Amino acid sequence: MQSPLFGYNEQQTQDRYSLQNSQMLRVVLEGHDDILARKGTMVAYQGLVEFDAEYQNSSQHRARAYTGEGLDLMRCHGQGTVYLANLGQHVHILDVDQDGLTVDSSYVLAMDSGLHHEVIAVDSQYGISGSGKYQLNITGRGKVALVTSGMPLMMQVTPDKYVNCDADAIVAWSTGLRVQMQAQTHSSGVWRRRGNTGEGWELSFMGSGYALVQPSELLPPQNAVIGQGLRAQYGMGQQGVHAQNQGNVWS
Repeated sequence: MQSPLFGYNEQQTQDRYSLQNSQMLRVVLEGHDDILARKGTMVAYQGLVEFDAEYQNSSQHRARAYTGEGLDLMRCHGQGTVYLANLGQHVHILDVDQDGLTVDSSYVLAMDSGLHHEVIAVDSQYGISGSGKYQLNITGRGKVALVTSGMPLMMQVTPDKYVNCDADAIVAWSTGLRVQMQAQTHSSGVWRRRGNTGEGWELSFMGSGYALVQPSELLPPQNAVIGQGLRAQYGMGQQGVHAQNQGNVWS
């Protein structure tokens, strides 16, 4: 049998985290280095690898119920190679250091089990925009794999150059940055998405660090039903982006 498909062979590397291609993560497990991955994202594996649902304590359950932010994780352990992917999104590997990483949990594909993650509040308006009022803060030292719809833009923030990002396009940022949520127009104009510009809310980042933006504003997942009306347009209520995508990467 012959086909150009045979050109898509396994990538040979000694790195623990690597990209099989731009949309698939390859992780090597050696028996002592568990990883946590988003549930349902394993597409293939080799070797003696096991997958277990990750335990959530009572505080994590309460935070998830109250904020809607959190991670449904599985623990991958054993010896072998695991391949992870989600809806054909682009995968990116980051090293988390003492600065920490704040991220929308929707974009986390996998991370080292030794990293600490908790839900935190950011300066935001409750129920408005896909970014929400709460985000996930990841601290410690280790690697995190994020997914984006399309190739992203990493923007540097400095004390003399702050960055504004569409609240529906922002993926992650350095935890040390100061964050404010704002709109270009005032009062009733905000609810018309800045008049006729089609733009809504934005996050303003100040300080020293980085902000990661994807070239997409919360595109719906496969088989999603797009909401109707004003509340759906702004990501609120039962027709909003959060409500209509429960349990999915876009939740």
